[in-house]
Amino acid sequence: MDETLNNKAPQRGFFLGYTNGFQSKGDIMAKSKVDKTNAMRALDQLKINYEALSYPCEGDEVKGGLEVAQLLGESPNVVYKTLVTHSDHDYVVAVIPSAEHLSLKRLAKAIGHKKLEMIAVAKLEPLTGYVRGGCSPIKMKKTFPTFIASAAESLPYIIISAGKRGTQIKIAPQDLLKAVRCQFADISDLEAE
Repeated sequence: MDETLNNKAPQRGFFLGYTNGFQSKGDIMAKSKVDKTNAMRALDQLKINYEALSYPCEGDEVKGGLEVAQLLGESPNVVYKTLVTHSDHDYVVAVIPSAEHLSLKRLAKAIGHKKLEMIAVAKLEPLTGYVRGGCSPIKMKKTFPTFIASAAESLPYIIISAGKRGTQIKIAPQDLLKAVRCQFADISDLEAE
């Protein structure tokens, strides 16, 4: 088992850097007050435990998931990215490890579609309310079918975007299921299709 993981459940965090049970190992700006994101407010309303984390991010700068993992001092296996796809008649959200690639074929099969494609970056914010590099599966403008890579099912926590560049949420995968009403599926690979 990866030594960066522990068996503690995340606790609700009200400020960035607030650990309340988790000890982050990276370049986290401790105890900085920030405005809550919509994702954090939704988790608070549902009384779901989480920890808010941050990493240095300037303006419109987009950091990849592997870089975010390094800045947080976490394994790329627990830092997840949120991707949005579409078919002719539906949008589908995928949450996968930052070091992996989305299998559009397996995601399409999981939802019962023949084919899915990634949405254009220009459509992301109008559709979800979130920007590239700050897209959270929690509290999008509309509710879309959402699938989490099955690797998350055995982890005590994963780290996802809080809905703002530079801000992340550490959350138990089972709690994310409650917040988003999503399901686990085998949708990612180490190699691109």
